[in-house]
Amino acid sequence: MERRLLMGNEAIALGAVRAGVTCVTGYPGTPSTEILETVARLRDERIYTEWSVNEKSALEVAAGAACAGARAMVTMKQVGLNVASDPLMSLNYVGVRGALVVVVADDPGPISSQTEQDTRHFGLFAKLAVFDPSTPEEAYLMAADAFACSEAQGRPVLLRPTTRVCHSYASVTLLDELPRRVPEGFSKDGGRWVIFPRLSYQNHLKIESELHTLRDTFSDYPRNILTGRGRLGIAAGGVSYTYVREALADAEADCKLLKVSTVPFPEALGLSFLEGLDEVLVAEELDPVIEDALVRLCGRHGLRVTVRGKGTGDMPNAGENTVAGVRLAVRRFLHLPTPGDDDQKRGIQHTEEINFSVSKGDGQMCGIQHTKEINFSVSKGDGTPEEIGAAPTPPARPPVLCAGCPHRGAFFAVKEAVGRRKAVYSGDIGCYTLGNAPPLDMVDTCLCMGAGLTMAQGLDRVEPDVLHFAFLGDSTFFHSGLPGLVNAVYNGADVILCILDNGTTAMTGHQPHPGIGRTATGAAAAKVDIHTLVSALGVAALARVDALDLAAAKQAVTEMLDIRGVRVLLFEGPCVAICRGGVPCAVDDDACTGCGRCVRQLGCPALARAPESRKARIDPVLCAGCRLCAALCPVSAIKGGGRPC
Repeated sequence: MERRLLMGNEAIALGAVRAGVTCVTGYPGTPSTEILETVARLRDERIYTEWSVNEKSALEVAAGAACAGARAMVTMKQVGLNVASDPLMSLNYVGVRGALVVVVADDPGPISSQTEQDTRHFGLFAKLAVFDPSTPEEAYLMAADAFACSEAQGRPVLLRPTTRVCHSYASVTLLDELPRRVPEGFSKDGGRWVIFPRLSYQNHLKIESELHTLRDTFSDYPRNILTGRGRLGIAAGGVSYTYVREALADAEADCKLLKVSTVPFPEALGLSFLEGLDEVLVAEELDPVIEDALVRLCGRHGLRVTVRGKGTGDMPNAGENTVAGVRLAVRRFLHLPTPGDDDQKRGIQHTEEINFSVSKGDGQMCGIQHTKEINFSVSKGDGTPEEIGAAPTPPARPPVLCAGCPHRGAFFAVKEAVGRRKAVYSGDIGCYTLGNAPPLDMVDTCLCMGAGLTMAQGLDRVEPDVLHFAFLGDSTFFHSGLPGLVNAVYNGADVILCILDNGTTAMTGHQPHPGIGRTATGAAAAKVDIHTLVSALGVAALARVDALDLAAAKQAVTEMLDIRGVRVLLFEGPCVAICRGGVPCAVDDDACTGCGRCVRQLGCPALARAPESRKARIDPVLCAGCRLCAALCPVSAIKGGGRPC
């Protein structure tokens, strides 16, 4: 085993390499920057590394790789997590197949940041596990622990070093690499990766159950440590634990010491710590996360223990903790003299091997059924209620793309052009999310706005021999798709982006966006042309096509399939909800053979089959005259039609 003098960030990077990471993305920000730089400097061909255009894009690329079975890591500073919070919140509900460690370096002080933020609180908010190292040596080992925890849970995990851990140097023992897992590739799993309300509800129940299990598991985690004895106790986390150890080294007093390295809080270990204590001092940087957890435990279990820390003014509420400041607080708490501070530091080395696992139970999704029966009654006229009985169960009405929606044409053209070639379709937030429904089945992932394109890039890094498509709408393109496209061009991705331009922000009520040419008040505005904007980015290929011209659209997709690099298909067609008055199509019964191809392949709500003859039927009230079904009919049995605009 080799020993090397490493900066904490270098230790984290080498710990991730040891754990078998194969995809590392990030956006530079002090104090996190050297983590990704260290991985890139290794030039290890087994590991894909990129600086992304922002933290959101970085996380989504890494998420794509993790959903394809890779061990992925993304790096950023604490304010960068604000940018990445949208995909991270949703990703916890969707989960990953491999492992995803999000390294967020907090900056107490702040030394080089706009704000002081505590990522442990974000972990509590997002219901994610957090690992909080206290030294560079521990950060090296915790990287592997974090990957193991993420893989066992099937969820992202946060690793939260602070500035003094990131930028301190220590002699670190480099251990042998752990067995590397070959990513198994992306599996569509029947819609698992597409986030819808019912799935979110079921997964929320599962998340809460797993958090309860994690609290127990973390009580046995070897880096959560309880030592000492006495009526007084000190709890600490992160680099503050190192400072407390130094303060206690020259203090002659009996004291319990609890080291907390994780979120959620290890409650069973915390109760063992509180047993027999009169007072507790908590030393931690930024927010009172450990302090609040101990106060809650005391209240829940009726323990008469005084908890001191930030809330009582015994520890500072802002800025970094220092060796001198912690020593002074510890000596005052232990009622010891407070002579001049001795700044001689003693290093603490942790080099033991830890195998970390979390039980997932039977792996089944939790669910709660609501079966409350509601009875209605009306008065008979004499004041006596008359029972009507239970309310009938309403028929299932799944969401579906509107009849005449141009998105249906875009999805179908891609599906027809791809044929039997292996492809993954990364979707996005908007009406086109409904492309996941049968018979189209064209949305394999859906995480948050703008994530389809960046997840496709991550999937491409794991499975480069697969066709990777991403779909997003015109409004979403302006919202958060543009940075993802810049990221794809800059980092040389091999993906096909389909921009579905229906001239409005359809799903939320047809609000304007920069590509329309008017403002929220209806006033004329500069119109940003998507085609011109995309062309300026230098993509490998760009085509503009009518989404409802099936032959032309299919040809445009076919021409893109074997080009390498970033290709963009701009599918244009107005939303039927704002472009009404089309001439409906009609079926020629004499010509129709009842093959059912139009009904079976398009899934248009205006199309059905007659119960007796099994021939196609078109509802003239619903039909918008798009003629997509007419283009598909093999015997030209569908006549008429005509779009209003």
